[in-house]
Amino acid sequence: MSTPAHTCSKTFSGYPCTHRQWRHSGHCRFVHGYSRSFTVWFRATALDACGFVVDFSSLRELEERLAAQFDHTFLVEADDPLLASWQQLHEQGALNLRVMVSVGMEGSAELVWQWANALLQAREAGRACCFKVEARENEKNAAAYEALPAWFGR
Repeated sequence: MSTPAHTCSKTFSGYPCTHRQWRHSGHCRFVHGYSRSFTVWFRATALDACGFVVDFSSLRELEERLAAQFDHTFLVEADDPLLASWQQLHEQGALNLRVMVSVGMEGSAELVWQWANALLQAREAGRACCFKVEARENEKNAAAYEALPAWFGR
């Protein structure tokens, strides 16, 4: 990423959800929650006709996907030994279950990076991409995923 480029970022916030890190030996193995937020960084090989890296108003699809995944949901990993119990509680209407590969901030950041780039690849023809996502669980703790997609700039 050493070549000059225009970048911008957009923060999406207010996604209260719960999860558990079932492998953790400490208190993180218990169900707990945060109001997550995500800052998504974009990069472009050239600005669009309006002079934007990414038109923020065109990100509604990403925002809707974030809400569907993280707003008032319970996140569990696909290999959680209590998955069948969580699925029963979901079927009974006690929780809004989402099964993920990794429920932590690191895994969430990578997932959102994938979603943002799927959206941009389909419509920007390599001009713009998401190069970084920060997933924040509170004002003190965050994790990020950063990479240029292989198709960017081609």
